[in-house]
Amino acid sequence: MTVDEAIEAGLIGPNLWLYSNYTCNLTCTYCLTESAPNVPARELSRERMQELAREAAALGFRGFGVTGGEPFLLTDMPGRLADLSELLPVTVLSNATAFNGDRLNGVKALGGKDVTIQISLDSAEPIKNDAMRGPENFRKVLAAIPRLLDAGVGVRIASTVEDPEHADLSDLCELHRSLGISDEDHVVRTIIRRGRAATEGMGETVGTTELFPELTVTADGAFWSPFAPTVADGRLDTDLLVTRSTRPLEHAAETLIRLVSGSGTTRYDDRFR
Repeated sequence: MTVDEAIEAGLIGPNLWLYSNYTCNLTCTYCLTESAPNVPARELSRERMQELAREAAALGFRGFGVTGGEPFLLTDMPGRLADLSELLPVTVLSNATAFNGDRLNGVKALGGKDVTIQISLDSAEPIKNDAMRGPENFRKVLAAIPRLLDAGVGVRIASTVEDPEHADLSDLCELHRSLGISDEDHVVRTIIRRGRAATEGMGETVGTTELFPELTVTADGAFWSPFAPTVADGRLDTDLLVTRSTRPLEHAAETLIRLVSGSGTTRYDDRFR
């Protein structure tokens, strides 16, 4: 079965996910990858990201997701995203707290391109939000969003909460609407018990049954989903590793499709987008 056929059949996700790096300027309490300022970068080079993107487009993937770490700590990230968007639509996950000076100008250059920045915002209450994500996070995010929208950059909001089904998000939804972000561009996710969240005893335990398969490539290999290449006590988790080999990308994609076809248990769960 080809990648295009597997996507059409709903067996795998339409996007190729790329972990650009694992370093971050924040140390969030529930971080899957134990990202922080001084962790090993595990960076995918710009050249490698471009190579993977070209292969993915040829195989039939429909878009790219870029995550980390904080991707925009890489100073050339706007250029990387612009390159990817020439092939397929791009969604990049960011905490939006480093958008100032030259970095902000670089991000503004993405205006009009097929790039959407998915920004983390977990609560409409600054104290509650910053307790999870770090001091001044709320203020910096609310300052960044209007600047990006004014520059024509696509923005989504992603909220990570303990229990999405019972959480009262009315104030948060009112806030994102006031910023010009529609309900369709607000993603709500649950905390999953991997990485730093597991250390803190937070979140829900998941595996292949819960995590929809979306081919994800890091410097360490190919994984089941963007929630898979997590880090615990400084060590990379490999329980959801698909293959160490990502050259050619077709090999990794075919391996994932075989695993999914053989499992018969995977289902899409909106909580783990």
